[in-house]
Amino acid sequence: MRVDRVSYIIVLTIVMYFFVILASPAFSAEHKSIPVKGMVTMVDLGAASCIPCKMMAPILDKLEKRYQGRAVVVFIDLRYNREAIQQFKVRAIPTQIFFDKAGKEVYRHIGFMGEDAIVAQLQSMGVQ
Repeated sequence: MRVDRVSYIIVLTIVMYFFVILASPAFSAEHKSIPVKGMVTMVDLGAASCIPCKMMAPILDKLEKRYQGRAVVVFIDLRYNREAIQQFKVRAIPTQIFFDKAGKEVYRHIGFMGEDAIVAQLQSMGVQ
């Protein structure tokens, strides 16, 4: 009887783990469509537990609202989206990648990137 109970708990734990990962707002297939064709795209790749990433979160939220409809600003949590590490060739976090309207990478930065630097890069790419 004890083995059945232990097996049940193990299976339930595994199922719950996958449910939490798949139901997480950070888990998404959206990054497969990044860069967004026809839009300048800035993608920040990191992890919610990373201190520089945490410092950038309010900046990205602000810029996402500011440039809505003119540029795409997105954060991908690599802890939940491991395939993005290969897709975007990430070597360290945070990494910011800027893509032009044609989807071509035009600039890459590793480490904390402040609001002024992000705005300057977006403006240099024609986003007002």
